Amino acid sequence: MKWVTREHVKVDRVACPWLIAKFVDSEAVFLFVPGDQVLAVAAREGAIPYDVPDVELGHHGQACSFEAILKKHGLTGNPALILLGKIVNGADTDNALWNQPEGPGLNAVAEGFRHLGFKDDHATLAAESIVYDALYAYCEEMVRKGKPEGAFK
Repeated sequence: MKWVTREHVKVDRVACPWLIAKFVDSEAVFLFVPGDQVLAVAAREGAIPYDVPDVELGHHGQACSFEAILKKHGLTGNPALILLGKIVNGADTDNALWNQPEGPGLNAVAEGFRHLGFKDDHATLAAESIVYDALYAYCEEMVRKGKPEGAFK
């Protein structure tokens, strides 16, 4: 399946492809286009739009797109993914919904990746995916230790 979002990825637009590829669609193809072209490209390519206004897999209230994907694809039974969603939300929004302490750190890491000079969004996504692998491992460990809200709450 094809998935499409805005170009110049950061936080949610890196976390969502990571989540999709790992837990929803291992054959996923990601398209990154100017924001005003996402819906037209989605229609033309038969792609699923995400992390843009007015789509099912976008921000709703204070919840971020990562959380919308968790709900849509029945992944809310995985407490490690729920914690990761709270961290992504805390990095991608004003952090008011969950007040997740790890969120600002993820935002700083994501901002740093934007300044490393990768040639395109696919290269950024490939490089930054290891961050989400590591965060997911952290979340799994927190759940195993009985700290489903993370180490700092």
